[in-house]
Amino acid sequence: MKKTAFLFPGQGSQVIGMGLELYQEYEEVRELFDMAEDLTKTYLSRLCFKGPMEDLTQTVILQPAVTVVNLACLLAIQKEGIMPEITAGHSLGEFSALCCAEVITPEDTLKLVHKRGELMHQQAIVHKGTMSAVMGLSYDQVAEVVTDVQRPLSFPRCVTIANHNTESQIVISGDPDSVKKAGEKIKTRGGRAIPLKVSGAWHSPLIKGAEDKFGEVLNTCPFEKPARQIIFNVSAMGADTSEDMRTNMLNQLCSPVRWYESMQHMINEGVEQFVEVGPGNVLSGLLKKILPGDFPGKIYAVNTMKSLELFFKDGI
Repeated sequence: MKKTAFLFPGQGSQVIGMGLELYQEYEEVRELFDMAEDLTKTYLSRLCFKGPMEDLTQTVILQPAVTVVNLACLLAIQKEGIMPEITAGHSLGEFSALCCAEVITPEDTLKLVHKRGELMHQQAIVHKGTMSAVMGLSYDQVAEVVTDVQRPLSFPRCVTIANHNTESQIVISGDPDSVKKAGEKIKTRGGRAIPLKVSGAWHSPLIKGAEDKFGEVLNTCPFEKPARQIIFNVSAMGADTSEDMRTNMLNQLCSPVRWYESMQHMINEGVEQFVEVGPGNVLSGLLKKILPGDFPGKIYAVNTMKSLELFFKDGI
């Protein structure tokens, strides 16, 4: 089998109907949803399959909802005995990657993301925030704008880089006024800042109030030695010890997601095919902008029975 990476999406990949075909096909997936619903006390299956989107996109619901679908897709692939050599997840998706690497159990994965969603939601109520996707400028140019806007500000006024998704796709995060001001400066430099439909300033200091309580939750969860390599958002590198992995997952709350560098790391590691394991195709779209034009491998997005069969046929 070609050297394979499994990539797990996070918030923003949700779609109504996600996971339904796998739920109908596999008893194990139905049991997984039952466990998730018991843990969260939420009808996740109904919200995933029927919506409404307004309810599904609430952070406290969305985080376990996307995660249970990620794990359902992973379970369907695992039934064929297929596992990757390396894995990563985008923000929320990193918890699914930890599960894929056998660092944490599916049950603990769902417990962690459920608590994470609650704590982030609480901070978003206390400190109103927003995010914008920046197009047309380099990372260094965006960093200069952010530094320029941030310099005279003090908490809770802030703006920071939250995601480095591709070479030229960067997301900024902070309080609404500061993000707007940064967007205006970005426009004067020839770029665009596109407001995102989010309920908080994720990966920014405005969420820092969640760190202590989330750290306590992380410390109650056993972290095993990874069965396969996992590339972490915070460092764009691997980690092996429980302490280092917990630190990465705690720091991830307020630190930038270094996705572009993480994918570059995988390319340098000789990954030949990338498999997006979860709803939507956001990560596949990012990869098409990251991979060199002469990249010989393939990208798969596995989230339906048809896409699963295609991967089994062509990707193994």
